[in-house]
Amino acid sequence: MRFNVSLLGWMAGWAWTFVAGGSGLWLLLTAGPWPPTNGWFALVSGLAACPLVAWSLKKYAGIRVSGWLQFAVAVLVFVTGHAALTIWPHR
Repeated sequence: MRFNVSLLGWMAGWAWTFVAGGSGLWLLLTAGPWPPTNGWFALVSGLAACPLVAWSLKKYAGIRVSGWLQFAVAVLVFVTGHAALTIWPHR
């Protein structure tokens, strides 16, 4: 059996989508949309990591997005959300 790195990346993308995006959505539904740190960054990070977004961009817009770029954007948004907690701390 060969180790398929792209399959591992695809699974990691879906895991990040469900964990980060799901927890961001849950936080928005339970705590409300304000302050901006209440789940927005986690939700956007989850959407950035979603393999379905890359597939849709490739199919409908003709833009190919690498998995590394998706991962970098997802991490950047997530880290930016944690940095934003210094501006809008949680209750």
